[in-house]
Amino acid sequence: MRVLIAAVLVGMLPMVPAVIFFLRQRRQSPVKATRGLIFGLTGFNVVVGMMAVGIGLVWLASPTVLMAATANAQSGGDPYASLAAALATGLAVVGAGVAVGGTGGAAIGAIAEKPETLGRSLIFVGLAEGLAIYGLIISFMVLNR
Repeated sequence: MRVLIAAVLVGMLPMVPAVIFFLRQRRQSPVKATRGLIFGLTGFNVVVGMMAVGIGLVWLASPTVLMAATANAQSGGDPYASLAAALATGLAVVGAGVAVGGTGGAAIGAIAEKPETLGRSLIFVGLAEGLAIYGLIISFMVLNR
């Protein structure tokens, strides 16, 4: 559990400069600050997504995975179950990232103009994050079939 918390905190470190920029610039030019924050977070999501795709491609082409897939196919199991689970989770996470990018940017803009909209905007961002959980549930269902 500690490792998971540390990984999440380390993953959030690149977002700190974007938030600091937003907090400093929001009084002078809230529109420019919001655009800068949205651009920074979108760029961060793109970089993380490209890293995930690269790691997935390397993992998919590794000899250990290929040997395990052939062994699974010979034993009568479904050789494409792990691929289906990976695609379900991966595509759901990419969709959730796009959704959170849009709703998060809109939420920050709304909060900058009317701070009392914080609760409602967090609900919409949370609903967008739920897409990733649905993909994970589907992948567990595929693997336990």
